[in-house]
Amino acid sequence: MTYPDFHTHQKGIENSIFNILPGDDIPDQNFSWGIHPWYLDGNWEKEMEKIEAESSNSNLMAIGECGFDLIKGPESDLQVRVFTAQANLAKKLGLPLLLHCVKGSHLLQEFLKKHPDSSPVIWHGFNQKPKTAENLLSFPIYFSFGKAILKQDSNAQQWLLKCPLDRIFFETDDSEVPISDIYQQASLLLGIPVTKLLDMVRDNWNRISNRKMT
Repeated sequence: MTYPDFHTHQKGIENSIFNILPGDDIPDQNFSWGIHPWYLDGNWEKEMEKIEAESSNSNLMAIGECGFDLIKGPESDLQVRVFTAQANLAKKLGLPLLLHCVKGSHLLQEFLKKHPDSSPVIWHGFNQKPKTAENLLSFPIYFSFGKAILKQDSNAQQWLLKCPLDRIFFETDDSEVPISDIYQQASLLLGIPVTKLLDMVRDNWNRISNRKMT
């Protein structure tokens, strides 16, 4: 049994989407690529050109991580401008965006209100208060859950129990927790067999992306 991992920093894992960071080579597997706000600087347009040059690569599954970080990122105006550029590319390709968001949910809402036809946005590693997520459900927002659902009564656990099932994905991010453990925990919390969860998340992905996951 293989478990789709929709966002990981571990290369070479079957049925996973490896996230490229600055300096990484293009892997021979499914990958995501974007401009993370931590690494955003004056050379961002050159980085966008590199991403666009790989846009026909069928292994490019999503644009990201990208988004907003008001703790470690540069000024918010630049973050919004670069996120918008990446969102435009994702829409052109018919791919989802993988969102990194720290203290920036208001910027995300402002963007989505201005761009109601945005590509689907997957908030990776979601562990915010459920109210934050509830306020976004009128937009094309999806939620990827990672190791935080292993912690009793975490925000991630609370939202997983409330989240519409057609908005759910699972990931390992940069943790060493096996993706199978995360699916097993979700199965227990939701009362849904793992095999059904696997079918569900693949269907969720294939509904929002031009590049399918089998």
